[in-house]
Amino acid sequence: MRIGDLMAETGVGFGTSGARGLVSDMTDWVCYAYTLGFLGYLRGIDALAPGQAVGLAGDLRPSSPRIMTACARAVVDAGCMPLNCGPIPSPALAAYGIDHGIPTLMVTGSHIPDDRNGIKFNLPTGEILKRDEEGIRAVDVARAPVLFDAAGGFLADQADALPPVDPQAYEDYVARYLDFFPADCLAGLRVGVYEHSSVAREAYCDVLAGLGAAVTRLGHSEIFVPVDTEAIRPEDVALGRDWSAEGQFDALVSADGDGDRPLIGDEAGAWLRGDIAGVLCALQLGARAVVTPVSSNTAVERCGRFAVVARTRIGSPYVIEGMQALMAEGLAPVVGYEANGGFLLGTEILRDGRVLAALPTRDAVIVAVAILLASATQGQPLSTLAANLPRRYTDSDRIKDFPTHLSAARLSTLDSGDLATDKAAIEAIFAADFGEVAEIDRTDGLRITFASGEIAHLRPSGNAPELRAYTEADSPERARAMSRLCMARLAEWRD
Repeated sequence: MRIGDLMAETGVGFGTSGARGLVSDMTDWVCYAYTLGFLGYLRGIDALAPGQAVGLAGDLRPSSPRIMTACARAVVDAGCMPLNCGPIPSPALAAYGIDHGIPTLMVTGSHIPDDRNGIKFNLPTGEILKRDEEGIRAVDVARAPVLFDAAGGFLADQADALPPVDPQAYEDYVARYLDFFPADCLAGLRVGVYEHSSVAREAYCDVLAGLGAAVTRLGHSEIFVPVDTEAIRPEDVALGRDWSAEGQFDALVSADGDGDRPLIGDEAGAWLRGDIAGVLCALQLGARAVVTPVSSNTAVERCGRFAVVARTRIGSPYVIEGMQALMAEGLAPVVGYEANGGFLLGTEILRDGRVLAALPTRDAVIVAVAILLASATQGQPLSTLAANLPRRYTDSDRIKDFPTHLSAARLSTLDSGDLATDKAAIEAIFAADFGEVAEIDRTDGLRITFASGEIAHLRPSGNAPELRAYTEADSPERARAMSRLCMARLAEWRD
Protein backbone atom coordinates (compact mmCIF):
# COMPACT_ATOMS: atom_id res chain seq x y z
CA MET A 1 0.00 0.00 0.00
CA ARG A 2 1.22 3.50 -0.81
CA ILE A 3 1.76 5.73 2.21
CA GLY A 4 -0.42 8.38 0.55
CA ASP A 5 -3.30 5.92 0.29
CA LEU A 6 -2.85 4.91 3.94
CA MET A 7 -2.98 8.57 4.96
CA ALA A 8 -6.23 9.04 3.07
CA GLU A 9 -7.68 5.88 4.61
CA THR A 10 -6.77 6.71 8.22
CA GLY A 11 -6.99 10.49 8.24
CA VAL A 12 -3.47 10.62 9.72
CA GLY A 13 -1.92 12.93 7.15
CA PHE A 14 0.78 15.52 6.77
CA GLY A 15 0.07 18.92 8.27
CA THR A 16 2.36 21.94 8.44
CA SER A 17 4.89 19.92 10.43
CA GLY A 18 4.83 16.13 10.24
CA ALA A 19 2.00 13.63 10.20
CA ARG A 20 -0.72 13.98 12.84
CA GLY A 21 -4.00 12.40 13.75
CA LEU A 22 -6.16 10.89 16.44
CA VAL A 23 -4.33 8.46 18.71
CA SER A 24 -7.02 5.90 17.97
CA ASP A 25 -6.13 6.13 14.26
CA MET A 26 -2.39 6.03 14.89
CA THR A 27 -2.30 2.26 15.36
CA ASP A 28 0.94 0.31 15.67
CA TRP A 29 0.61 -0.61 12.00
CA VAL A 30 0.10 2.98 10.85
CA CYS A 31 3.11 4.29 12.82
CA TYR A 32 5.23 1.31 11.70
CA ALA A 33 4.21 1.88 8.06
CA TYR A 34 4.91 5.61 8.13
CA THR A 35 8.36 4.95 9.54
CA LEU A 36 9.07 2.37 6.84
CA GLY A 37 7.84 4.86 4.26
CA PHE A 38 10.17 7.55 5.58
CA LEU A 39 13.17 5.21 5.62
CA GLY A 40 12.29 3.87 2.17
CA TYR A 41 12.23 7.40 0.85
CA LEU A 42 15.64 8.09 2.41
CA ARG A 43 17.07 5.03 0.70
CA GLY A 44 15.68 6.22 -2.60
CA ILE A 45 17.56 9.51 -2.32
CA ASP A 46 20.74 7.85 -0.98
CA ALA A 47 20.34 9.37 2.48
CA LEU A 48 20.28 6.11 4.45
CA ALA A 49 22.87 3.37 4.70
CA PRO A 50 22.30 -0.24 5.89
CA GLY A 51 22.81 -0.50 9.64
CA GLN A 52 22.73 3.28 10.12
CA ALA A 53 21.44 4.71 13.39
CA VAL A 54 18.04 6.41 13.39
CA GLY A 55 17.31 8.72 16.32
CA LEU A 56 13.96 8.53 18.12
CA ALA A 57 12.46 10.81 20.77
CA GLY A 58 9.04 11.73 22.06
CA ASP A 59 7.02 14.20 24.09
CA LEU A 60 5.27 13.49 27.40
CA ARG A 61 1.78 12.62 26.20
CA PRO A 62 0.63 9.11 27.24
CA SER A 63 0.59 7.64 23.72
CA SER A 64 4.15 8.64 22.80
CA PRO A 65 6.01 5.61 24.26
CA ARG A 66 3.79 3.17 22.35
CA ILE A 67 4.25 5.06 19.09
CA MET A 68 8.01 5.29 19.63
CA THR A 69 8.08 1.52 20.08
CA ALA A 70 6.22 0.97 16.80
CA CYS A 71 8.65 3.30 15.03
CA ALA A 72 11.62 1.52 16.59
CA ARG A 73 10.39 -1.88 15.36
CA ALA A 74 10.12 -0.44 11.86
CA VAL A 75 13.67 0.88 12.09
CA VAL A 76 14.90 -2.59 13.06
CA ASP A 77 12.94 -4.26 10.25
CA ALA A 78 14.39 -1.75 7.79
CA GLY A 79 17.88 -2.98 8.69
CA CYS A 80 18.84 0.05 10.75
CA MET A 81 19.57 0.71 14.42
CA PRO A 82 17.11 2.65 16.60
CA LEU A 83 18.72 5.16 18.96
CA ASN A 84 16.41 6.10 21.83
CA CYS A 85 17.10 9.72 22.74
CA GLY A 86 14.24 9.71 25.25
CA PRO A 87 11.80 12.51 26.13
CA ILE A 88 13.65 15.56 24.80
CA PRO A 89 12.66 18.69 22.83
CA SER A 90 12.17 18.38 19.08
CA PRO A 91 15.03 20.81 18.35
CA ALA A 92 17.38 18.78 20.56
CA LEU A 93 16.66 15.67 18.50
CA ALA A 94 16.99 17.52 15.19
CA ALA A 95 20.27 19.11 16.26
CA TYR A 96 21.67 15.71 17.24
CA GLY A 97 20.68 14.25 13.89
CA ILE A 98 22.31 17.11 11.99
CA ASP A 99 25.50 16.91 14.07
CA HIS A 100 25.82 13.14 13.52
CA GLY A 101 24.42 12.96 10.00
CA ILE A 102 21.55 10.61 10.88
CA PRO A 103 17.79 10.78 10.28
CA THR A 104 15.53 11.26 13.29
CA LEU A 105 11.85 10.88 14.18
CA MET A 106 10.09 12.88 16.89
CA VAL A 107 6.83 11.49 18.25
CA THR A 108 4.76 14.51 19.24
CA GLY A 109 1.45 16.22 18.76
CA SER A 110 3.03 19.54 19.79
CA HIS A 111 0.34 21.76 21.35
CA ILE A 112 -2.77 19.81 20.39
CA PRO A 113 -4.77 17.77 22.95
CA ASP A 114 -3.48 14.35 23.95
CA ASP A 115 -6.22 12.46 22.15
CA ARG A 116 -4.02 13.24 19.14
CA ASN A 117 -0.36 12.67 18.38
CA GLY A 118 2.03 12.77 15.47
CA ILE A 119 5.44 12.01 14.01
CA LYS A 120 7.93 14.61 12.82
CA PHE A 121 10.47 13.33 10.31
CA ASN A 122 13.95 14.84 10.00
CA LEU A 123 16.51 14.22 7.27
CA PRO A 124 20.19 14.04 8.28
CA THR A 125 20.26 17.70 7.22
CA GLY A 126 17.13 18.78 9.10
CA GLU A 127 13.36 18.90 8.70
CA ILE A 128 11.69 17.30 5.74
CA LEU A 129 10.27 19.80 3.28
CA LYS A 130 7.13 19.60 1.19
CA ARG A 131 8.93 17.85 -1.68
CA ASP A 132 10.07 15.20 0.80
CA GLU A 133 6.49 14.70 1.98
CA GLU A 134 5.48 13.93 -1.60
CA GLY A 135 8.30 11.41 -1.87
CA ILE A 136 7.22 9.67 1.34
CA ARG A 137 3.62 9.50 0.16
CA ALA A 138 4.74 7.62 -2.95
CA VAL A 139 6.53 4.81 -1.08
CA ASP A 140 4.86 1.37 -1.04
CA VAL A 141 4.87 -0.65 2.19
CA ALA A 142 3.56 -4.17 2.85
CA ARG A 143 1.64 -5.13 5.96
CA ALA A 144 3.08 -8.26 7.57
CA PRO A 145 0.21 -10.43 8.89
CA VAL A 146 2.57 -12.10 11.36
CA LEU A 147 3.10 -8.76 13.13
CA PHE A 148 -0.32 -7.11 13.33
CA ASP A 149 -3.85 -8.07 14.27
CA ALA A 150 -6.92 -6.95 12.33
CA ALA A 151 -7.16 -3.71 14.34
CA GLY A 152 -3.56 -2.75 13.56
CA GLY A 153 -2.05 -3.63 16.93
CA PHE A 154 1.06 -5.73 17.40
CA LEU A 155 0.33 -9.40 17.95
CA ALA A 156 3.26 -9.71 20.36
CA ASP A 157 4.95 -7.42 22.88
CA GLN A 158 7.54 -5.23 21.15
CA ALA A 159 9.08 -3.67 24.27
CA ASP A 160 12.54 -4.93 23.29
CA ALA A 161 12.45 -2.99 20.01
CA LEU A 162 13.12 0.32 21.78
CA PRO A 163 16.57 0.35 23.45
CA PRO A 164 17.36 2.16 26.73
CA VAL A 165 17.62 5.93 26.63
CA ASP A 166 20.91 7.42 25.45
CA PRO A 167 21.26 10.88 27.11
CA GLN A 168 23.80 12.28 24.64
CA ALA A 169 21.34 14.23 22.48
CA TYR A 170 19.94 16.04 25.52
CA GLU A 171 23.40 16.77 26.93
CA ASP A 172 24.58 18.15 23.59
CA TYR A 173 21.53 20.40 23.36
CA VAL A 174 22.15 21.95 26.78
CA ALA A 175 25.87 22.32 25.98
CA ARG A 176 24.97 24.07 22.71
CA TYR A 177 23.82 27.11 24.70
CA LEU A 178 26.13 26.92 27.69
CA ASP A 179 29.13 26.83 25.34
CA PHE A 180 27.99 29.74 23.15
CA PHE A 181 26.63 32.30 25.58
CA PRO A 182 29.03 33.91 28.09
CA ALA A 183 29.27 32.29 31.51
CA ASP A 184 26.90 33.84 34.06
CA CYS A 185 25.47 36.19 31.41
CA LEU A 186 22.03 35.86 33.04
CA ALA A 187 23.26 36.35 36.59
CA GLY A 188 20.90 38.50 38.64
CA LEU A 189 17.82 37.59 36.62
CA ARG A 190 14.96 35.78 38.36
CA VAL A 191 13.13 33.48 35.98
CA GLY A 192 10.05 31.35 36.56
CA VAL A 193 9.88 28.23 34.38
CA TYR A 194 6.27 27.23 33.69
CA GLU A 195 6.89 23.52 33.32
CA HIS A 196 3.39 22.02 32.82
CA SER A 197 3.92 18.92 30.62
CA SER A 198 6.43 20.41 28.19
CA VAL A 199 9.33 18.15 27.31
CA ALA A 200 11.47 21.32 27.32
CA ARG A 201 11.07 21.92 31.06
CA GLU A 202 14.33 20.26 32.09
CA ALA A 203 16.31 21.92 29.30
CA TYR A 204 15.00 25.35 30.28
CA CYS A 205 16.04 24.84 33.88
CA ASP A 206 19.46 23.42 33.04
CA VAL A 207 20.32 26.09 30.46
CA LEU A 208 19.01 29.13 32.34
CA ALA A 209 20.51 28.07 35.67
CA GLY A 210 23.72 27.15 33.87
CA LEU A 211 23.95 30.72 32.56
CA GLY A 212 23.49 32.17 36.04
CA ALA A 213 19.76 32.88 36.30
CA ALA A 214 17.89 32.14 39.52
CA VAL A 215 15.30 29.61 38.36
CA THR A 216 11.99 28.75 40.05
CA ARG A 217 9.97 25.80 38.79
CA LEU A 218 6.24 26.49 38.39
CA GLY A 219 3.13 24.58 37.35
CA HIS A 220 4.57 21.07 36.97
CA SER A 221 2.00 18.61 35.62
CA GLU A 222 2.05 14.85 35.17
CA ILE A 223 -1.10 15.17 33.04
CA PHE A 224 -0.61 16.48 29.51
CA VAL A 225 -1.54 20.16 29.14
CA PRO A 226 -2.17 21.43 25.55
CA VAL A 227 -0.41 24.80 25.78
CA ASP A 228 -0.73 26.65 22.47
CA THR A 229 1.63 29.60 22.12
CA GLU A 230 -0.54 31.17 19.38
CA ALA A 231 -3.90 30.84 21.14
CA ILE A 232 -2.90 31.23 24.78
CA ARG A 233 -5.46 29.72 27.15
CA PRO A 234 -7.21 32.09 29.60
CA GLU A 235 -5.96 29.95 32.48
CA ASP A 236 -2.36 30.47 31.34
CA VAL A 237 -2.94 34.22 31.13
CA ALA A 238 -4.18 34.14 34.73
CA LEU A 239 -1.27 31.96 35.88
CA GLY A 240 1.27 34.36 34.43
CA ARG A 241 -0.23 37.35 36.19
CA ASP A 242 -0.67 35.50 39.50
CA TRP A 243 2.91 34.23 39.54
CA SER A 244 4.28 37.71 38.85
CA ALA A 245 1.93 39.65 41.11
CA GLU A 246 4.47 39.91 43.94
CA GLY A 247 7.24 41.14 41.64
CA GLN A 248 9.51 38.17 42.28
CA PHE A 249 10.29 37.41 38.61
CA ASP A 250 12.02 39.32 35.86
CA ALA A 251 10.54 36.91 33.31
CA LEU A 252 8.53 33.74 32.86
CA VAL A 253 9.40 31.11 30.25
CA SER A 254 7.62 28.06 28.93
CA ALA A 255 7.06 26.12 25.72
CA ASP A 256 4.55 23.90 23.97
CA GLY A 257 4.48 20.13 24.35
CA ASP A 258 7.57 19.31 22.28
CA GLY A 259 9.59 22.39 23.14
CA ASP A 260 9.89 24.03 19.74
CA ARG A 261 7.57 27.00 20.40
CA PRO A 262 8.42 29.39 23.26
CA LEU A 263 6.17 31.24 25.62
CA ILE A 264 7.91 34.25 27.18
CA GLY A 265 6.34 36.42 29.87
CA ASP A 266 7.54 39.83 31.01
CA GLU A 267 8.03 41.04 34.59
CA ALA A 268 4.27 41.58 34.98
CA GLY A 269 3.47 38.08 33.76
CA ALA A 270 2.11 39.24 30.40
CA TRP A 271 2.96 36.70 27.70
CA LEU A 272 4.69 38.21 24.67
CA ARG A 273 3.27 37.36 21.28
CA GLY A 274 5.48 34.86 19.47
CA ASP A 275 6.14 37.16 16.53
CA ILE A 276 7.28 39.94 18.86
CA ALA A 277 9.56 37.51 20.68
CA GLY A 278 10.91 36.50 17.26
CA VAL A 279 11.83 40.08 16.38
CA LEU A 280 13.57 40.60 19.75
CA CYS A 281 15.50 37.36 19.36
CA ALA A 282 16.57 38.23 15.80
CA LEU A 283 17.79 41.65 16.97
CA GLN A 284 19.82 40.20 19.83
CA LEU A 285 21.45 37.64 17.52
CA GLY A 286 22.39 40.33 14.99
CA ALA A 287 20.42 38.88 12.09
CA ARG A 288 20.76 40.57 8.74
CA ALA A 289 17.95 38.73 6.96
CA VAL A 290 14.71 37.45 8.46
CA VAL A 291 12.17 35.01 7.03
CA THR A 292 8.73 34.80 8.59
CA PRO A 293 5.24 33.76 7.50
CA VAL A 294 2.70 36.18 6.15
CA SER A 295 0.78 35.98 9.45
CA SER A 296 3.53 37.57 11.56
CA ASN A 297 3.43 41.08 13.00
CA THR A 298 4.53 43.83 10.58
CA ALA A 299 6.78 45.34 13.27
CA VAL A 300 9.58 43.28 11.73
CA GLU A 301 9.50 45.48 8.62
CA ARG A 302 8.54 48.69 10.40
CA CYS A 303 11.47 48.56 12.84
CA GLY A 304 13.88 49.03 9.90
CA ARG A 305 16.61 46.96 11.54
CA PHE A 306 16.95 44.17 8.99
CA ALA A 307 18.36 44.35 5.47
CA VAL A 308 15.84 41.82 4.15
CA VAL A 309 12.49 40.57 5.43
CA ALA A 310 10.97 37.76 3.36
CA ARG A 311 7.40 36.50 3.85
CA THR A 312 6.24 32.92 3.27
CA ARG A 313 3.32 30.59 3.74
CA ILE A 314 2.70 29.39 7.29
CA GLY A 315 4.76 26.39 8.39
CA SER A 316 8.41 25.75 9.15
CA PRO A 317 9.05 23.97 5.80
CA TYR A 318 8.21 27.20 3.98
CA VAL A 319 10.32 29.29 6.33
CA ILE A 320 13.24 26.91 5.77
CA GLU A 321 12.85 27.17 2.00
CA GLY A 322 12.80 30.95 2.36
CA MET A 323 15.99 30.91 4.41
CA GLN A 324 17.67 28.65 1.86
CA ALA A 325 16.80 31.12 -0.90
CA LEU A 326 18.37 34.03 0.98
CA MET A 327 21.44 31.99 1.90
CA ALA A 328 21.88 31.14 -1.78
CA GLU A 329 22.15 34.90 -2.38
CA GLY A 330 25.04 35.05 0.10
CA LEU A 331 23.17 36.74 2.93
CA ALA A 332 24.17 36.05 6.55
CA PRO A 333 23.21 35.78 9.32
CA VAL A 334 19.84 34.45 8.14
CA VAL A 335 17.17 33.54 10.68
CA GLY A 336 13.50 32.68 10.63
CA TYR A 337 10.63 32.63 13.06
CA GLU A 338 6.93 31.89 13.09
CA ALA A 339 4.00 33.64 14.75
CA ASN A 340 4.02 30.86 17.33
CA GLY A 341 7.51 32.02 18.38
CA GLY A 342 9.46 29.02 17.08
CA PHE A 343 12.88 30.31 15.96
CA LEU A 344 15.13 28.88 13.24
CA LEU A 345 18.81 29.52 12.51
CA GLY A 346 19.54 29.27 8.80
CA THR A 347 23.20 30.16 9.26
CA GLU A 348 25.61 29.96 12.16
CA ILE A 349 25.95 32.86 14.57
CA LEU A 350 29.46 34.09 15.39
CA ARG A 351 30.22 36.06 18.54
CA ASP A 352 33.49 36.71 20.36
CA GLY A 353 35.14 33.68 18.81
CA ARG A 354 32.26 31.35 19.68
CA VAL A 355 30.00 29.65 17.16
CA LEU A 356 26.33 28.77 17.50
CA ALA A 357 25.71 26.21 14.77
CA ALA A 358 22.81 26.58 12.35
CA LEU A 359 19.64 24.81 13.41
CA PRO A 360 17.00 25.00 10.65
CA THR A 361 14.10 23.83 12.77
CA ARG A 362 11.92 25.59 15.34
CA ASP A 363 13.51 26.09 18.75
CA ALA A 364 12.20 27.61 21.97
CA VAL A 365 15.22 27.80 24.28
CA ILE A 366 17.20 30.13 21.99
CA VAL A 367 14.38 32.69 22.16
CA ALA A 368 14.27 32.74 25.95
CA VAL A 369 18.03 33.02 26.34
CA ALA A 370 18.42 35.74 23.69
CA ILE A 371 15.63 37.92 25.09
CA LEU A 372 16.81 37.51 28.67
CA LEU A 373 20.33 38.40 27.57
CA ALA A 374 19.01 41.51 25.81
CA SER A 375 17.26 42.51 29.02
CA ALA A 376 20.43 41.97 31.07
CA THR A 377 22.82 43.75 28.72
CA GLN A 378 20.52 46.71 27.98
CA GLY A 379 19.35 47.06 31.56
CA GLN A 380 15.71 47.11 30.48
CA PRO A 381 12.79 44.94 31.54
CA LEU A 382 11.17 42.72 28.94
CA SER A 383 8.11 44.94 28.74
CA THR A 384 10.31 47.88 27.68
CA LEU A 385 12.13 45.80 25.05
CA ALA A 386 8.78 44.96 23.49
CA ALA A 387 7.46 48.52 23.82
CA ASN A 388 10.52 49.87 21.95
CA LEU A 389 9.33 48.12 18.79
CA PRO A 390 6.83 49.81 16.44
CA ARG A 391 3.39 49.85 18.02
CA ARG A 392 1.69 47.06 16.12
CA TYR A 393 -0.15 44.41 18.07
CA THR A 394 -1.35 41.00 17.04
CA ASP A 395 -3.83 38.54 18.43
CA SER A 396 -5.13 35.17 17.34
CA ASP A 397 -7.89 32.76 18.17
CA ARG A 398 -9.41 29.62 16.74
CA ILE A 399 -12.67 27.76 16.37
CA LYS A 400 -12.11 24.14 17.36
CA ASP A 401 -13.77 21.16 15.71
CA PHE A 402 -14.10 23.06 12.45
CA PRO A 403 -13.46 20.47 9.69
CA THR A 404 -10.70 21.44 7.27
CA HIS A 405 -12.86 20.74 4.22
CA LEU A 406 -15.52 23.10 5.57
CA SER A 407 -12.94 25.84 6.16
CA ALA A 408 -11.69 25.44 2.59
CA ALA A 409 -15.22 25.54 1.23
CA ARG A 410 -16.11 28.71 3.13
CA LEU A 411 -12.93 30.51 2.08
CA SER A 412 -13.39 29.44 -1.53
CA THR A 413 -16.59 31.50 -1.69
CA LEU A 414 -14.37 34.57 -1.26
CA ASP A 415 -12.03 33.60 -4.10
CA SER A 416 -13.89 34.15 -7.36
CA GLY A 417 -10.85 35.23 -9.34
CA ASP A 418 -12.20 38.77 -9.64
CA LEU A 419 -10.72 41.26 -7.13
CA ALA A 420 -13.69 43.63 -7.10
CA THR A 421 -16.15 40.79 -6.56
CA ASP A 422 -14.08 39.37 -3.74
CA LYS A 423 -13.70 42.73 -2.01
CA ALA A 424 -17.44 43.20 -2.13
CA ALA A 425 -18.06 39.71 -0.72
CA ILE A 426 -15.57 40.26 2.10
CA GLU A 427 -17.01 43.66 2.95
CA ALA A 428 -20.49 42.15 3.10
CA ILE A 429 -19.20 40.02 5.99
CA PHE A 430 -16.69 42.31 7.71
CA ALA A 431 -17.33 45.94 6.70
CA ALA A 432 -19.56 46.65 9.70
CA ASP A 433 -16.70 45.64 12.00
CA PHE A 434 -13.57 46.68 10.06
CA GLY A 435 -14.53 48.97 7.19
CA GLU A 436 -13.44 48.88 3.55
CA VAL A 437 -10.97 46.36 2.14
CA ALA A 438 -7.69 47.78 0.84
CA GLU A 439 -5.69 44.64 -0.02
CA ILE A 440 -6.16 40.88 -0.25
CA ASP A 441 -3.24 38.46 0.15
CA ARG A 442 -3.75 34.77 -0.59
CA THR A 443 -0.22 33.59 0.16
CA ASP A 444 -1.72 31.31 2.80
CA GLY A 445 -5.41 31.44 3.55
CA LEU A 446 -7.05 34.86 3.28
CA ARG A 447 -5.19 37.88 4.67
CA ILE A 448 -7.23 41.07 4.48
CA THR A 449 -5.76 44.55 4.98
CA PHE A 450 -8.47 47.13 5.59
CA ALA A 451 -8.33 50.82 4.68
CA SER A 452 -7.69 51.57 8.36
CA GLY A 453 -4.45 49.57 8.24
CA GLU A 454 -5.93 46.83 10.40
CA ILE A 455 -5.39 43.24 9.30
CA ALA A 456 -7.48 40.08 9.61
CA HIS A 457 -6.05 36.78 8.40
CA LEU A 458 -8.24 33.67 8.14
CA ARG A 459 -6.65 30.26 7.71
CA PRO A 460 -7.48 26.60 8.39
CA SER A 461 -4.97 24.99 10.76
CA GLY A 462 -2.56 22.60 9.10
CA ASN A 463 -2.38 20.37 12.16
CA ALA A 464 -5.90 20.08 13.54
CA PRO A 465 -9.55 20.60 12.52
CA GLU A 466 -9.54 24.27 13.48
CA LEU A 467 -10.17 27.56 11.73
CA ARG A 468 -7.78 30.26 12.92
CA ALA A 469 -7.97 34.04 12.79
CA TYR A 470 -4.93 36.30 13.16
CA THR A 471 -5.47 40.02 13.68
CA GLU A 472 -3.24 43.10 13.78
CA ALA A 473 -4.00 46.64 14.93
CA ASP A 474 -2.45 49.69 16.57
CA SER A 475 -3.43 48.66 20.10
CA PRO A 476 -3.60 45.31 21.91
CA GLU A 477 -7.18 46.02 22.91
CA ARG A 478 -8.23 46.53 19.32
CA ALA A 479 -6.38 43.42 18.13
CA ARG A 480 -8.19 41.36 20.80
CA ALA A 481 -11.51 42.95 19.90
CA MET A 482 -10.90 42.10 16.25
CA SER A 483 -10.25 38.48 17.20
CA ARG A 484 -13.56 38.32 19.06
CA LEU A 485 -15.37 39.85 16.10
CA CYS A 486 -13.73 37.37 13.72
CA MET A 487 -14.71 34.47 15.96
CA ALA A 488 -18.33 35.63 15.96
CA ARG A 489 -18.41 35.89 12.17
CA LEU A 490 -16.61 32.59 11.59
CA ALA A 491 -18.85 30.76 14.04
CA GLU A 492 -21.71 31.57 11.67
CA TRP A 493 -19.85 29.68 8.93
CA ARG A 494 -20.08 26.45 10.90
CA ASP A 495 -23.84 26.71 11.44
